[in-house]
Amino acid sequence: MKAMILNSICNLRENKKPLELVNLPVPIPGDKEILVKVSVCGVCHTELDEIEGRTPPPRLPVVLGHEVVGRVERCGSKTSKLKIGDRVGIAWIYSTCGNCKFCLDGNENLCINFKATGRDVNGGYAEYITVLEDFAFKIPDVFSDSEAAPLLCAGAVGYRSLLLTGIKDGQNLGLTGFGASGHLVIKMVIFKYPNSKVFVFARSEQERNFAKELGAVWTGDTEDTSPEKLDCIIDTTPVWKPIVEALKNLERGGRLVINAIRKEVIDKEYLLKLDYPAHLWHEKEIKSVANVERRDVSEFLKLAAEIPIKPEVQEFSLKEANKALLELKERKIRGAKVLRIS
Repeated sequence: MKAMILNSICNLRENKKPLELVNLPVPIPGDKEILVKVSVCGVCHTELDEIEGRTPPPRLPVVLGHEVVGRVERCGSKTSKLKIGDRVGIAWIYSTCGNCKFCLDGNENLCINFKATGRDVNGGYAEYITVLEDFAFKIPDVFSDSEAAPLLCAGAVGYRSLLLTGIKDGQNLGLTGFGASGHLVIKMVIFKYPNSKVFVFARSEQERNFAKELGAVWTGDTEDTSPEKLDCIIDTTPVWKPIVEALKNLERGGRLVINAIRKEVIDKEYLLKLDYPAHLWHEKEIKSVANVERRDVSEFLKLAAEIPIKPEVQEFSLKEANKALLELKERKIRGAKVLRIS
C-alpha cells in the first residue's frame, strides 16, 4: 500500500518535505481489530507538532494522520459490532489500557498507556489502517467522507474544549485562533447557546472575515481588547502570546481553556509577561485539554449530524501531504485540510 511516512524529526522551515511516499505491506488485523480501507484523512496542527518534535516522541518511522475515514474491509475473528462495508472513523484516541485509575474513573483521555493514532501507531496517511473495533466510530450518513474527517479531531476536541469552559447560554465566549477547530466550535455555540455571543481573535484578516461570515459578533487581532468581557475563552493557537493577551479580556471568575498539546517557544518573552493582578486575579482559571475520550467523539458526531455541521474543507492528494502541511504551517487556512487517499 502507498503511505506517507515521517522518518525523522525536523524543522519545517528548513525541510519543506518531511514526509516520504513509500510502499508498505497492508496491515493484518488482530482478533479484535478491523482493517479499514482509507478514503480520506484530515490534516491537523498536531502533525506539525509531531514533525517538529513538540509532542511526546512519535514512533519512527511512522505514518501520520488521526482524522481517518474509510470502510471496513476485513474483520478480526473476535469482532461483532462492525461488518465489512461499514463506514467508520478513527480519531486521535487509538487505544487505552482500561485498567489504570484514570480509565476506571471514566477519564480514559488521561490513561497512562494512552496510544495516539499517527503517533504511537501508524495513522491514516496511507491506503489501509487497522484499529481495535471498540475504537472505531460509525460515521453518520449526512456527512461526506471529507466532511467527516475534521469532525474526528478538530470537531471532537473543540466539543471537549467547549464542555470544559462550563459556558451557559447567554455568556460571552472568546476564540483565540480560528482554524479547523474554531470554525466548528462557533457552529456548535450558535446551535447550543443561541443567546451567547462569540468574539474571535485572529492574526489573519482572512480568518477574521471568515469568523464574521459564520456568526462572530466581533473580531480583532491577538492584541486587541474585546468590547465586552468574556466569560470563557478557548485558545487553539500554537504559541504563548495569545494566552497572555486573552487573559486580559477574561471576566472575573472566567475560564481560559487551552486546546493544544504543546506551544511553540518563538515568543519566549511572553512567558515572563504574566501579571498576576491584570491576568489572573479575581479567580480566573486556566485549564488545558488533553486528548479526547471515545465519548467526546461519539457525542460530537451525533450533535454534528443533528445541527448539521458541515465543515469547509480543502482536498489534497496523498502525495500532496507535504504541501498541505506547509500551508498549515504558514497559516494558509480556511476551514480544514483533507487528504484524498482513495
